[in-house]
Amino acid sequence: MKRNFLTITVLALALSLTACKYQRNNKAEQPDLRAGDEYVYGVHPDSAARQSKLTYTAKPELEARTAAIREKLSK
Repeated sequence: MKRNFLTITVLALALSLTACKYQRNNKAEQPDLRAGDEYVYGVHPDSAARQSKLTYTAKPELEARTAAIREKLSK
């Protein structure tokens, strides 16, 4: 009898929490510090973000190091 009552109580509690949209206000509104930035959002809402014009030269010694790390991680 006790176990039945406890089960029903837990079930009723769970249903009541889902019925009232539990945690619907659990979010933090924060200001967008990059609003209007073309590098992040692009010129238009449907356009892609603008890319930086900086380019870096490839360093072959880093490729060898990267391959060694990948080999070590794959084991």
